[in-house]
Amino acid sequence: MTGADVLCDTLLANRVNVCFANPGTSEMHFVAALDRKPLMRCILGLFEGVVTGAADGYGRMKRTPAATLLHTGPGLANGLANLHNARRARAPVLNVVGDHANYHLQYDAPLTSDIESLARPMSDFVRRISGPDSVEADTVAGYLAALATSSVSTLILPGDASWSQTADRPIAAVAVPSRKTVEAAQIKAVAERLRQHRGRFGIVVGCDGAFGPGLDAAGRIAAGLGGRVLGEVYPGRQERGQGAYPVTRIAYRIDPALSMLADVDFLLCAGAPEPVAFFAYPGKPSRPLPPHAEVFHFGDRNSDIAGGLMALAAELSVPSALSLSTSSLPDEPMDGPITGAVLAATLARVLPEGAIVAYEGLTSAVELFDMAAGAPRHDWMMTSGGAIGNGLPMALGAAIACPDRKVVCVQADGSGMYTLQALWTMARERADVLVVICANRRYAILENEMANLGFNQIGRNGRQMMNLSDPAIDWVKLANSMGVEAAKAESVRALNDLVRTGINRHGPFLIEAVL
Repeated sequence: MTGADVLCDTLLANRVNVCFANPGTSEMHFVAALDRKPLMRCILGLFEGVVTGAADGYGRMKRTPAATLLHTGPGLANGLANLHNARRARAPVLNVVGDHANYHLQYDAPLTSDIESLARPMSDFVRRISGPDSVEADTVAGYLAALATSSVSTLILPGDASWSQTADRPIAAVAVPSRKTVEAAQIKAVAERLRQHRGRFGIVVGCDGAFGPGLDAAGRIAAGLGGRVLGEVYPGRQERGQGAYPVTRIAYRIDPALSMLADVDFLLCAGAPEPVAFFAYPGKPSRPLPPHAEVFHFGDRNSDIAGGLMALAAELSVPSALSLSTSSLPDEPMDGPITGAVLAATLARVLPEGAIVAYEGLTSAVELFDMAAGAPRHDWMMTSGGAIGNGLPMALGAAIACPDRKVVCVQADGSGMYTLQALWTMARERADVLVVICANRRYAILENEMANLGFNQIGRNGRQMMNLSDPAIDWVKLANSMGVEAAKAESVRALNDLVRTGINRHGPFLIEAVL
């Protein structure tokens, strides 16, 4: 039995049975061990950003980690942006990063790097496995850390720890500790503050406070005391649709966010950080809350947020059931050119029960979040850390985690180019994803940010850094080359027909919606 066998068996014993991988030479003994484990599903990504982004989407929906397999420090570095998103989304991920054999490091071979320093900014747990006899304990520690903090763990596997022999032994699952209960004293203190600020409070929900019983409890508290439930600017996972409390997502832009929160005297952050401006703007505040507003953090990353919200609802004696008015769907768009609002309305009208929306439309179809309140119940995921290139891999990971649910990926064309290799993996794995590319042929979000900063006249150099039309990217050909059937929509009528086709078929299908 090798160290690599022990690592695989430890993962499988603890229900980590999916490995998103882009391996290299240092990982070949681990690949050989994976080859001996038919219960492990190995999924190849052609770029490490696809690997880590897929693990992010998987962890958000499954709430248990998938493993990644990455090749030394440069391979990890290629995947860091989407590990940043995973950490911000509080998604459990367990990285396995191969490294040179310990005795080889002294020779400073070309791929030698400080993997620990690369990993730490995006990981809450980092450990180098010292040898084959420590593999099981180190893997268990990384697994438990990923679950406990809903975050990223990184294990560094030296080649000699992977290939060396160790004692043959059975490996059993570890007991997963329950999340911490929010203290009764804190619940009583929060209840008193909410009563004092009746009608002038907000609850920002995240983690398991943003869906299921946690969201229901937050909604009952808001309905009972006249407050509001707010969603993060870019939520990791937010339940939407008929029967779910209609969360108001905090605006991305600072001015509308200030207006939205102007009447909040008390803000309860339940599994979510305090809202702040995405960027600094001259003469504008970094916090969208009024200066006098009190902020209270409910539990921490290790806490049972949903359980705490249910206990808080009981303490406040709010109604045991929500009475929600039925939200209407937008009117069916008429024929004509496609706009972002038209695209949003078209998708909102066809979302099936249990759909998962992976949104990285950025400036396009921004109305979809609000319009989808009238759709059947579904989940919504966004690029939580703001590092673009997350949409396609995140959709892939969600489809692997939830194969019985339709995934709809709304993807901006510019950011989609960061990780378009995810289409190839979708085709190989027959992932049930409808991809809608918002093809406006430019980095429109940068144009908006220039305007926000007062630069209303963009010259030639500026346009060269924001325009994607010379030459125009042909997403249909790109998708076809990777095994994904695709079609282009240049009118509302064509869009309606193609969206219905994509929703009603199984497997990956891409629509290039020309805006």
